[in-house]
Amino acid sequence: MDLLQAILTSLDDNKANDIVLMDLREIDEAITDFFVICHGTSTTHVGSLSQNLRAEVKEGLGSIPMGNSGHDTGQWIVLDYFDIVVHVFLEETRSLYLLEELWSDATCIPIDKDFLVTAIENNYE
Repeated sequence: MDLLQAILTSLDDNKANDIVLMDLREIDEAITDFFVICHGTSTTHVGSLSQNLRAEVKEGLGSIPMGNSGHDTGQWIVLDYFDIVVHVFLEETRSLYLLEELWSDATCIPIDKDFLVTAIENNYE
């Protein structure tokens, strides 16, 4: 849960917009436990959200994503931390793909600056 909290804190600290945590653990077809979805206001903002997140998580926890893609365009960057997949969108691109609707069976939790992962921790283990 430390990784999830670090991801959410980094995105919030770096002014990501409309951060949503999607709990996919009850969906048999899900490829991961959680999606974290947010968006930036420009391709520069999207890129910096991703770069800062990777740097802060690596520095704080020593974790690096197993895979990442989308840095070349800055429209949709995906960071795969295995149990947690982070989607950092440009706002227009997020509106086009609507992952929250595609995975509507998931529990969707809007994140604000005061959110603590311990609120869902009992369901994680």
